[in-house]
Amino acid sequence: MAGIPHTEVPPFGPSRWYCPAAPFKERRLTGQMRHILRFLLVASMALFAATAAKAHPHVWVTMASELVYAPDGSVTGVRHAWTFDDMFSTFATQGLESKEKGKLTREELAPLAQVNVESLKEYDYFTNAQVNGKKADLSQPVDYWLEFTDGLLTLHFTLPFKTPVKAQSLNVEMFDPSFFVDFSFAQKDPVKLVNAPASCQVAVLRPGEGGLTALKGQPGEAFFNNLGAASNYGAQFANKIAVKCP
Repeated sequence: MAGIPHTEVPPFGPSRWYCPAAPFKERRLTGQMRHILRFLLVASMALFAATAAKAHPHVWVTMASELVYAPDGSVTGVRHAWTFDDMFSTFATQGLESKEKGKLTREELAPLAQVNVESLKEYDYFTNAQVNGKKADLSQPVDYWLEFTDGLLTLHFTLPFKTPVKAQSLNVEMFDPSFFVDFSFAQKDPVKLVNAPASCQVAVLRPGEGGLTALKGQPGEAFFNNLGAASNYGAQFANKIAVKCP
């Protein structure tokens, strides 16, 4: 995944972690969002001063994913639901106006959802797919939206396959190469097949399972600050989906 190292421009803007991109984004957002971005810029300084000594990751995401199939048995897309940790959720939503205190509607969160998916493009949406042993290209997200429930933000979006294909084998991996973001599958129903042929079987592999081994111990923050855009350190923490359709 080519992209800007997270030490310069972390994903999931606007938030206290995405302030470097604010000047560009401000031209495209409402006056309300411009005010929020200015506030987040100041707050980010205090945040990183407090966490500079702590190593990666800095954002935690709990995933539930669906693999979507067409009636002819071809796989058409990957549908994600990513729930962010409470700290990120609080920082990202602080200052947003809502009709009902403590609640945010899908419409009120729409500008934030748009910036989220636009920001993720730099990182290929942290999603890699292989069909029948070959890399499969994914298109830009569709049907994206945010929900705010019990103090947590969840980003919903679908990544369509550029070319739907009947896949005897399908492998999908989710991880952040720089490990700024820590992804993990939900404990309950982490992966579902939607309209897949009856013969298809799915397996879910978390880091440390099925031969996947994450390194013990963890480098300090200086190590991560020196990682380049081509780094693949986070691959050892990949969450994997394997589907076989005989």
